[in-house]
Amino acid sequence: MKKLLSVLLAALLAISMLSAAVFANAEDAAGTAYYIDAIDGSDETGDGLSPATAWKSVPVTECTLGAGDSVLFRRGGVYECTLTVQNSRGTADAPITITAYGEGDKPVLTTSARAEVLRLFDCSFVTVEDLEITAHSGGGIWIDALSAPSEGITLRDLTIHDIQNYKMTSRDNLSAGAVGARACVMVKGLPARTLYPVNGLTVTGCEMYDCGNGISLWGAYDQSLGSPWGGDEFADLAPAYNKDVLIEHTYFHDMDAEAIIIGICDGALMTHCRVIDCCQGEGVDEDGNVLFYNAAAWFWGSENSTIEYTEIAGQKNVGDGMTVDFDSMSNHCTYQYIYSHDNTRFICNCATTSPQKGNVVRYCLSVNDDRGRNKLAGGPGEKNMLFYNNTIIGSQRFDLENIYDSYFVNNIIVMKDGYRLNTDFNSYYKDGNVIADNCYYNCFSGVQAGAKFNTLPGFSGEDVSEPSSFTLSKDSPLIGAGYALEADDCAADFFGNEIESRNIGCYGGAGTDAKYQGENVFQKLIRYIRCLFAVLRNEIAGER
Repeated sequence: MKKLLSVLLAALLAISMLSAAVFANAEDAAGTAYYIDAIDGSDETGDGLSPATAWKSVPVTECTLGAGDSVLFRRGGVYECTLTVQNSRGTADAPITITAYGEGDKPVLTTSARAEVLRLFDCSFVTVEDLEITAHSGGGIWIDALSAPSEGITLRDLTIHDIQNYKMTSRDNLSAGAVGARACVMVKGLPARTLYPVNGLTVTGCEMYDCGNGISLWGAYDQSLGSPWGGDEFADLAPAYNKDVLIEHTYFHDMDAEAIIIGICDGALMTHCRVIDCCQGEGVDEDGNVLFYNAAAWFWGSENSTIEYTEIAGQKNVGDGMTVDFDSMSNHCTYQYIYSHDNTRFICNCATTSPQKGNVVRYCLSVNDDRGRNKLAGGPGEKNMLFYNNTIIGSQRFDLENIYDSYFVNNIIVMKDGYRLNTDFNSYYKDGNVIADNCYYNCFSGVQAGAKFNTLPGFSGEDVSEPSSFTLSKDSPLIGAGYALEADDCAADFFGNEIESRNIGCYGGAGTDAKYQGENVFQKLIRYIRCLFAVLRNEIAGER
């Protein structure tokens, strides 16, 4: 066997033959563990079946594994690896596992080639965990379903970094795997190669950084029926949604482009994550013209999906750089309990051929997302949208337009000096809207658009870098002054408090003991003069 393996490796004969010889078929050796040890292993004498007889390097580039099988890399080692695991289906009770063993630092799987470190094609119930993955010129993990749906893949406690993190002058290629997308993880692609979905994917406890993109997550649509931008309804393209995707407790940071795209998914959930300093490519030419658009965490063509309990900060892309983005036929999706700060903007939704329906933004805190105008909805707009109980501080221009049959209630919007809240009540998109019981402050225009107050909100603190500063004092006029929205099924506010009062803003408690101080006449006059000069300055600069 050893001689045969040596000959096959040396001659680089058929991969399928080598795979059968090295990583046994499930029918022959169910539950087999294969050990790879870059420190003390041997490719000449090892059989890979125990730590004492481990291989030194990954002996194949393609393999098929069976239920209960595992591939284990010794901690502290570095492994040059471009491994494709294909047609490998574990079970819920006996998953296939690719992981670490021993003591010390995570094993490092890396490649200097323009390739993915790991491909999982036509695999189900595979767990990849406790590894470090790098690929300076390549990609991290590519998951695809080519001949049947995939289910139950788990990526756990992975550290993925150093993936082509350089400045781009255009959007990345999403149709050529993790390499083309400069991604830590690519699921299928856009457009996809087949209509088979990847269901039940879980990404938990991972860190992704120093890369072009984090997770590029796509289902599929039937390309033979046309383009997503060519018809009125995405359903006409027979989408194959990835279902029940979970992204949790994952830290994305320091990326040229996007942390995550939730594309063509149904029931996806991203929760308790951090997204810091992504979209660092400003995306403009030397004259300031926008070359491309990207955002840190957004929906594309998805249904019934949610991003929640996540901090999103530090985006620099000029064209987008927003936290909230329902894009291209995304319906019934939600952003909730989001802490957004120091981004280009908080919201800019991008419907394409027809109004999007049923999207929700609630109990979010936005602070100093102030380098570009906010837009509640663009293009065909948003229908049956719920935008309520959000606190938005230091907003640049806020366009409240292109919504209909929607609710915009109980929001605090504190404008940056010299910027306006703009509304368009002549548009038919306004029909059927409820725009009520909002608090606008530092705002010269738009106060007629459902404003109940044009006053200081009465925040508890002054440190804008501390979210708790944006709770309300018990003497704030916003306590108990909100609109009773029947559709609000949230039991807790942004701060995790049980909702005790129908307040305006993202705080739902009874109020803190901080003293409420309103403005006197002199303070208002100084603020108006300051804002007037800022308005004139912005108009001279071509801003409004």
